[in-house]
Amino acid sequence: MTDTSPHIVWFRDDLRLSDHPALHTTSKSGAPVICLYVFDEQSAALQPPQARPMGGAARWWLAQSLRSLEASLHAIGGTLVLRKGAAADVIAALAREVDATHVCWNEIAQAPHLAVADDVIAALADLNIGAHSFPGDLLVQPAAVRTKEGRGLRVFTPFWKRILAVGDPAKPLPSPEILKPGPKVLSDRLADWNFEPTPPDWAGGLRETWTPGEAAAQKRLKQFLKSGVAGYSGDRDRPDREGTSKLSPHLRFGEISPRQVWHAARFAAAEHPRLAGDVGKFLSEVGWREFCRHLLFDVPDLAERNLQSSFDAFPWRTDRKALRAWQRGQTGYPLVDAGMRELWHTGAMHNRVRMVVASFLVKHLLIDWREGEKWFWDTLVDADAGSNPANWQWVAGSGADAAPYFRVFNPILQGEKFDPDGFYVRRWVPELKDMPSRLIHQPWNASPLELGSAGVTLGESYPAPIIEHKVGRERALKAYATTRNG
Repeated sequence: MTDTSPHIVWFRDDLRLSDHPALHTTSKSGAPVICLYVFDEQSAALQPPQARPMGGAARWWLAQSLRSLEASLHAIGGTLVLRKGAAADVIAALAREVDATHVCWNEIAQAPHLAVADDVIAALADLNIGAHSFPGDLLVQPAAVRTKEGRGLRVFTPFWKRILAVGDPAKPLPSPEILKPGPKVLSDRLADWNFEPTPPDWAGGLRETWTPGEAAAQKRLKQFLKSGVAGYSGDRDRPDREGTSKLSPHLRFGEISPRQVWHAARFAAAEHPRLAGDVGKFLSEVGWREFCRHLLFDVPDLAERNLQSSFDAFPWRTDRKALRAWQRGQTGYPLVDAGMRELWHTGAMHNRVRMVVASFLVKHLLIDWREGEKWFWDTLVDADAGSNPANWQWVAGSGADAAPYFRVFNPILQGEKFDPDGFYVRRWVPELKDMPSRLIHQPWNASPLELGSAGVTLGESYPAPIIEHKVGRERALKAYATTRNG
């Protein structure tokens, strides 16, 4: 017998129709469906320090993604209701308003979001309304990958072996063909949430670079597996090439699911066996995201606390001038500056360059990794509560499976190796576009004639290095050795 009472599907970080367990199950019930997105910064569990507000670039992405979701729902007969407030209060109020009998959602395996879901369950229980949640944001749930002592794994390689040993995740679910609309209810206006910039408009580069939404995510995955994954193992380290999938923001907002990526990649490898190595490397990068999410499950305060307590006494420096130079891409190191300018303009940065700029901040400048993590949190469209702090702690040496303390990325050698002709630097640091390739990553070694020919005046048109590489490296090694021995 078909249920004639409305069912509510609560959308969270899963802004898609396909492979959406909660929406799939609800649509199969034949009941009228109300699709709800709650912008929640009021639940107690989402207040600092348990959680923190979404950064500016991520809010811009969220606005576009919600518009895309609304259009997709409209195409199959549904609508998207927007409400703002504590999720338990909002959902309970809407359920009373429409006499809903069930509320469904996909889980987010993070402590604050699990706590919010518990509040929702309690509020619905008081109303005698069914609450149903489904796994949805991971390949494997954290409870399935534990040590004998019941803890999560802290080293990636054994973690990934365990994930692979579990086998393929369940096949993705199809998108509903049609939704039976629920009663009309009032919805907030997205524009009133002020997710997008008012003048001055800082989002022009984001619009030029990205197309948020499920359709764009699926298209990007298809194109990558068709023409980009070949050579991925090497090209992924080259910022001067289009060698990465650029799926991270789509995964961050759940416009595509990890198991959709998994199965599509596995299919590509089966269809073209020569791609198996590159596909395997690509999936291991999806696995690193999974690793960071599992780590966050065990360490909810990952963005605030050193995972290795020995770093609590690390001699970080406070240098606001140097921090500002780093944020603005004015350090005098072309690869670092190119990365930071790419970040500001596009809301993203090539992964290899992310490691270089992070190493420069925490090791050359000895500025606390948390300062860099906060900047990335506000400026990345793919700012992820797991990957962002986990990656920063990996570079700093304070985290899980962390880089050896003596690894101090040389921004000159990194540039010469991974951007040998300077294409990446020329794009993002146009002051240096006419420098010879052999000097573009170290313009301070150019002769006055070479600088003049390139139209470069160090200290004026382009800054001199704010610290010598050798000095920064030796200072970092001394500080790390003191911490290690202390």
